[in-house]
Amino acid sequence: MNPGPLFTPRPAGPDWVRDAVFYQIFVDRFASSQRVPKPGALERWDAPPTTHGFKGGDLLGIAEHLDELRELGITALYLTPVFASASNHRYHTVDYELVDPLLGGDAALRELLDAAHARNMRVIIDGVFNHASRGFWPFHHVLENGANSPYRDWFYLDPEVRAGKRGLIAYPGAREADEIHRIHTGAAPSAQDAATQSHPPESASAAHHEAAESVEGAPFRSASERVFGYQAWWDLPALPKLNHSNPAVCEYIYGVAERWLRFGIDGWRLDVPEEIGEPGFWEEFRRRCLAVKPDAYLVGEMWSPAPAWLAGGRFHGLMNYPLAEAILSFVGAGRLDQELVAKTHEYARHVRPIDGPEFGRQLASVMATYAPDVASMQLNLLDSHDTPRFISLAGGDATALRLAALIQMTLPGAPCIYYGDEMGVEGREDPDCRRTYPWDPARQDRTLREFYAGLIGLRNAEPVLRRGRFEFLGAVDSAVAYGLFGPEKFDRAIIVAVNAGDTPTQLVLDLPGLAGCLQAQVGWPGGQWGTKLTPQMIDGGTLVLEVEAREGVVLGVGPNP
Repeated sequence: MNPGPLFTPRPAGPDWVRDAVFYQIFVDRFASSQRVPKPGALERWDAPPTTHGFKGGDLLGIAEHLDELRELGITALYLTPVFASASNHRYHTVDYELVDPLLGGDAALRELLDAAHARNMRVIIDGVFNHASRGFWPFHHVLENGANSPYRDWFYLDPEVRAGKRGLIAYPGAREADEIHRIHTGAAPSAQDAATQSHPPESASAAHHEAAESVEGAPFRSASERVFGYQAWWDLPALPKLNHSNPAVCEYIYGVAERWLRFGIDGWRLDVPEEIGEPGFWEEFRRRCLAVKPDAYLVGEMWSPAPAWLAGGRFHGLMNYPLAEAILSFVGAGRLDQELVAKTHEYARHVRPIDGPEFGRQLASVMATYAPDVASMQLNLLDSHDTPRFISLAGGDATALRLAALIQMTLPGAPCIYYGDEMGVEGREDPDCRRTYPWDPARQDRTLREFYAGLIGLRNAEPVLRRGRFEFLGAVDSAVAYGLFGPEKFDRAIIVAVNAGDTPTQLVLDLPGLAGCLQAQVGWPGGQWGTKLTPQMIDGGTLVLEVEAREGVVLGVGPNP
């Protein structure tokens, strides 16, 4: 085997990401430490989660279980927001410069970072910089002082608020809710609204856009700006949108990003970055971050392919939802919970049962969207806090999850496991997808966890899976095959074949570049499937694979000694 340039660092981003296996943790739901005092009663840990309930998970709880995660094979953590907030998910930020006391405060993050780094594990955290919360101190300052507040330009305020003629309605009642609904649905405006507005009501689709358009020269105002007195993200009153055209706001955010990188985090996952439309904002954010920590990982939350965002000036990677949708459509075919899929954001438009050839087409398209050195920086997830659990979307079929995990772990890009997936945790739409981790052994699927640990071990043992060149090899019926190849002809290659159908199938692969090479099945602990292949030479460049129903196989290919 010629290691060659396959193992050399590449320029597109921090090289450690290519070797990472991430574990996403919704902090309130993973583990609670007795060392973090709780100020009052909490929801019972094993009770169904509610929209506003707190379970008491904290950062020290994570620190106390790092050895178990390391044993699983995890090398990086992605934490949902940790800053002070009045919501259990903490996407409603009160103070970007303070770790939430319910999570243990700054000291708990310090301990977690030190413990993770001592185990060669990285930690990235969620940055929510498009919007803040009603409790964010600059917004509270405006609430108290109105047009007199020096922070008034940190937000998008209605002209009458800026003129001191009205106050903000940060806690709207039924009347305001009805007015928002009327604007969204395009109902006829009231006489008062018609007298005060210089443009027609927004459509439901336009209601969530930034205040950036104009009608007949008049500034466009969102529904929330007109009703509440300030623009709120998706017109949700709890989430005032920050004004990124104000240099003071940008400097504040850059300072927050720099501060926590200096504190020791290893990167940022950026929430809804497309909604920050200020030219140059993300380019400067990247410059500031990498000046503090050159190997910091910047990954954006986007639900569609966005190659322009990874052209070198903004992020290193994106959350790879298009890949997750394709995998779910393939391995879940015939088992999808269609009602649940229909309730799920982009999945309602993109997820449908597909066969092997169509999955091969979609997989090749996803992998070709980005240059190989960029594709290897994607965050390859199967589900997240924003989707139902994969196993639930697949109709509760654990085999579908196993097949999906096999694909996830054998593609370029950093795999990301949503906490508890490896234990078989189920969950429908929010808040059910945010159930607590099952520390009770009776609620754990240890066999599934062993399968995951074995797959991660396989990925770690085969550099070509992390750094190789992807190539679609063939598909038939409900089966597909693809390969990962090194830069030289006689580098070790890996071939993966997956049969998502209910009957055995045969794949005939044309591999002229591997003629004369020896292939041998590669196993992993916990991967006790029935498909057994004997080592053989790829004679004439043709490889015939017999794969049992609902199984996958991994082959190592190298020169015939």
